[in-house]
Amino acid sequence: MKLSLAFAVTLASGMVLSAAAQTTAQQAPAGPTKIAVIAFQVAVAQTNEGLRNYADLQKKYAPRENQLKALNDEIATLTKDLQAQGEKLSDTERSTRAKAIDDKKKQLERSSEDLKNDGNHEMQEMYSNLASKVYDILSTYAQQQGYSLVLDMGQQESPVLFVNPTTDITKAVVEAYNVKSGVPAPPAQPGAKAPAGR
Repeated sequence: MKLSLAFAVTLASGMVLSAAAQTTAQQAPAGPTKIAVIAFQVAVAQTNEGLRNYADLQKKYAPRENQLKALNDEIATLTKDLQAQGEKLSDTERSTRAKAIDDKKKQLERSSEDLKNDGNHEMQEMYSNLASKVYDILSTYAQQQGYSLVLDMGQQESPVLFVNPTTDITKAVVEAYNVKSGVPAPPAQPGAKAPAGR
């Protein structure tokens, strides 16, 4: 089972951004309004800290995922054996084997659900903590650059229909966060997928 970063990120970002929006806004400077856009979820996921935390989470849950895969393979083998030998077995033996398979299926289902819940909870918590720190950098960056408004173009229901690439501050905020956090870029993993779902 692979943890769905996009799913967890979507849930967590709504909470973080709504909390951030409730903070008191500073007075906008007089003059023309400067507007920027950011793909906030992508920015959080692409920080060095986000990449590192995601990789750590994948490593943490890999043994449990491997156990579930082994149990699933065992169920498949037992089912295949029962189908192949079914007619040669007594009714009692067939019933006993079928019950053992059914018990293992229930165990697999419960363990899969536990893994999913644990992983999603930890992913959500990790994202929320990091997102609040990235938001602080975003807020500071936007004020320093004189932006009056920053829109999140990464949301599914985003009102942003067109963006001039020069107004996209996603990369700048990620770089600013990486500098402030001091977390080095994680080493490139051969064949590893990026956690950010664009």
